[in-house]
Amino acid sequence: MAVKEDFQAAKKQYEKWGIDVEKVFQRLKSIPISIHCWQGDDIAGFEVNQQELSGGIDVTGNYPGKATTPEELRDDLEKALSLIPGKHRVNLHAIYAETEGEVVERDQLEPKHFESWVRWAKENGLGLDFNPTLFSHKKADDGLTLAHPDKNIRDFWIRHCIASREIAAYFGKELGTPALTNIWIPDGYKDIPSDRLTPRKRLKESLDEIYAVEIDEEYNLDAVESKLFGIGSEAYVVGSHEFYMGYALKNNKLCLLDTGHYHPSEVVSNKISAMLLYSDKLALHVSRPVRWDSDHVVILDDELREIGLELVRNNALDKVSIGLDFFDASINRVAAWTIGTRNMIKALLYALLTPNEHLKQLQEEGNFTERLALMEEFKTYPFGAIWNYYCDEMGVPVGEEWLEEVKSYEESVLSKRG
Repeated sequence: MAVKEDFQAAKKQYEKWGIDVEKVFQRLKSIPISIHCWQGDDIAGFEVNQQELSGGIDVTGNYPGKATTPEELRDDLEKALSLIPGKHRVNLHAIYAETEGEVVERDQLEPKHFESWVRWAKENGLGLDFNPTLFSHKKADDGLTLAHPDKNIRDFWIRHCIASREIAAYFGKELGTPALTNIWIPDGYKDIPSDRLTPRKRLKESLDEIYAVEIDEEYNLDAVESKLFGIGSEAYVVGSHEFYMGYALKNNKLCLLDTGHYHPSEVVSNKISAMLLYSDKLALHVSRPVRWDSDHVVILDDELREIGLELVRNNALDKVSIGLDFFDASINRVAAWTIGTRNMIKALLYALLTPNEHLKQLQEEGNFTERLALMEEFKTYPFGAIWNYYCDEMGVPVGEEWLEEVKSYEESVLSKRG
């Protein structure tokens, strides 16, 4: 087979630099990516009293075949997972609860509303992660939740976050792998605030109350996610990077870095090493901003490769939880999952196939000419041949062959949905 022949030739080139490709494969297999369920249904969820998207979140496009039931969403996830090498995780939002037609307010959600997800995860050998949903709700219509001046509204969302952490702990106990519970809120103001401090004090107090409920880290890990600005909060966001970085460090929580939540001139790859000096663990939401936090499908661009390199060269693969966060309704949703997740894995493989220790040594010696030359040459090393062989060994389609399976699935399944 050409795949095997190409692999053997490529392998020899990497071996010249002391890179053991078989060991690279074993390492790559051990890295789970947390795949976000909300790409499959445009963040609609399954609440009985479903409300329109709000909180600065929008999904554009009307590609046919989106999932409208839990069963359809799980079927679509299974199809995507069958095209992605490795064993991974699935990330849920609270709005994906299954309440059997009963209206259950978010602060009343319980583990029983996610039993079907846990059964499915067990059947497929998956871990689950979780997010309280603090948007698309009447109590978030004015863009404030945990920082709201109305204590009754704050208390509602505090109860929701506590319930969410307990649901996540249920995932961790049942599946034998801790769930990551990530809190993101839309709180902020469209125009210049007259008081930045008071809302942040309220947010801090709300988080303190949420985390006062102790949950064993064997089952649940807590993360907080910052943002620079959003639709409707262009001038001020309560949960800024500085706020959450300080809170996470002081309270032993994970600081979650979303690649779309910073100024366009900032890159998350440059933050990872700095933050790992002070944090035992970090979390990522990998997305692709185009001019703003537009959550485009992840592609294998310079920043994605650089994130992979930072995780590998700094021995941070066991310290950083990698999740994805994008949503595009203008293309086939199963294809979006497949493209984005395969690209995240490609970035990690690319980094594992780079002679990082040698490049570090060149930098320490001040040999910047050779460092730059080698970093550029490795961009055209036969990485694709290694990737194709890895996919073949993992039993998933090689190259663009996966697209034919998605087309077939669209014709036989997606096109028949209302």
